[in-house]
Amino acid sequence: MNTQPRNISPDRPVIRQLDEAAINRIAAGEVVERPASAVKELVENAIDAGARRITITVADGGKTLIRVADDGCGMSPEDLPLALSRHATSKIDGSDLLNIHSFGFRGEALPSLGAVGRLRIASRVQGGEGHEITVSGGRAEPVRPAALQPGTIVELRDLFFATPARLKFLRTDRAESQAVTDTIRRLAMAEPFVTFVLKQRQGEDEREVFRADAEQGDLFEALSARLSSVLGRDFIANAIPVDAEREGLHMTGFAALPTYSRGAAVAQYLFVNGRPVRDRTLTGALRAAYTDLLSRDRHPAAALFIDCDPHLVDVNVHPAKSEVRFRDPGAARGLIVTGLRHALAEQGQRASTTVAGETLGAFRPEPSGPPRVYQMDRPSRGAIAAGWSAQQPVFEEPARAFDMDDAVSARVETGAQGPDESAVSHPLGAARAQVHENYIIAQTERGMVIVDQHAAHERLVYERLKRQMAETGVAAQALLIPEIVELSSGDRALLLEHAETLERFGLGIEPFGGNAVAVRETPAILGEVDAQAMVRDILDELDDAGDSDLLKARLDAILSRMACHGSVRSGRRMRAEEMNALLREMEATPHSGQCNHGRPTYVELKLSDIERLFGRT
Repeated sequence: MNTQPRNISPDRPVIRQLDEAAINRIAAGEVVERPASAVKELVENAIDAGARRITITVADGGKTLIRVADDGCGMSPEDLPLALSRHATSKIDGSDLLNIHSFGFRGEALPSLGAVGRLRIASRVQGGEGHEITVSGGRAEPVRPAALQPGTIVELRDLFFATPARLKFLRTDRAESQAVTDTIRRLAMAEPFVTFVLKQRQGEDEREVFRADAEQGDLFEALSARLSSVLGRDFIANAIPVDAEREGLHMTGFAALPTYSRGAAVAQYLFVNGRPVRDRTLTGALRAAYTDLLSRDRHPAAALFIDCDPHLVDVNVHPAKSEVRFRDPGAARGLIVTGLRHALAEQGQRASTTVAGETLGAFRPEPSGPPRVYQMDRPSRGAIAAGWSAQQPVFEEPARAFDMDDAVSARVETGAQGPDESAVSHPLGAARAQVHENYIIAQTERGMVIVDQHAAHERLVYERLKRQMAETGVAAQALLIPEIVELSSGDRALLLEHAETLERFGLGIEPFGGNAVAVRETPAILGEVDAQAMVRDILDELDDAGDSDLLKARLDAILSRMACHGSVRSGRRMRAEEMNALLREMEATPHSGQCNHGRPTYVELKLSDIERLFGRT
């Protein structure tokens, strides 16, 4: 057996200073992971330069060509060689590494790209002359004159030609192109007042694959228009504006209704001080805000922008600058959770328009029948009258209005005075019928509404139970013999720090000596529970997110099951006044547009859509 440590040579190791080319190639491994990373760095430089129009051209997914042209402030010929030096930047002066107001600040992108590819930078300041510099594999050429408009053009060819091993880790051209497009889409959302154009080159041909023109108006108007062009009109039509503030953090943006959910977390866009980020704390908070509004296999859609003093967030966590660290993560998490919950609650019974669209799409009109009859082939008026007479139904006895007890009809009659026409003006209209003992048909001023009575009442009962729990608190049951849980010193301190919060939910915890805690009370509504397992699950969540909603989630799950069993069951016939009362309560209850599992509770069909189904338009 070899006892010699494999990482240490028998001779004394010698410390060497790496040359500039090796340093840049190492840095490129952190900054430039793939072509999309290079595009991100170059476009962010263009935005920092004050550009109002940025054109990006890529070929072969960015492997052979990345070209970024902007109309920003440009660079002087003296600045061009300096821009290719490591840690040379115009963004900061180095005195305060937290006071960062720009995308870039590390001064690593351009020298890293020049170390692993063939880089050409051409730039011209307003009123000056254009110049360019080229660098290949870390070797720079002298600055020379160039003809171009004011602004900067950065052209990167043959990415990773100097480090061929990196090419083996790249994906297909199609996958890399998709990653570049996704990067531009995120940056376009962050800068609605800038025009972005993305082109793909195939041989001598170029085609435009993405375009977002600069928007006008105030921030919300511009952001709404930009998100509509980037994410689609359906997102904005089914999203609500969000504007919340907490402890120096300000959140704006748009969050989709729960009924406009996705099967994967692919429509979640988070920005901190305009910078697209991927942060576990923020995505976890977004998921927590929709906890009792979506089932576990559905994911919310949102584009949220958090702005704060740069000293409250550290963006210098990773060279790629896609991760951030808040000074107070709990404040950022609380801002997202409370801000979104309040915004969603204010929407009342509103459901997404896509529900109605999918409903209309499920309808199939009958075949159109025989060929069109022209005027010369039309029958006479007498023949038409005879036909109508033959089609008139014959009744054995006078027709009567059916009530809710009839097995063959669900027609609603509200009394001798006739139906209450004023209820039609309500958002969910006036109940007109109940079909299949589960669906309420209501008439509105502009169409009709179909309500799932069980799903709707389930949400109403659930919200009522949650309100009662918030007002009266959670009843706790004392354990006959307290359960002792042994923890590490750090876990014990963390758990006791949140003991007061847990007590509000019926979980009583006290120190027991050493590193142990004693669980003396558990929430009565949970019944018999494994206190030790619950405590450890809560600790895991506290350690991961800095806060724990586990106990509240368990209580909400119990309330949800109680609401399911205590709601109006499918198959029960309801009187007209009961159905109308249900509709009015839905209008006054938050989140009533979806049941406890995220399914829609009603479908609204516009009269114009119904007429279109019958070819009346």
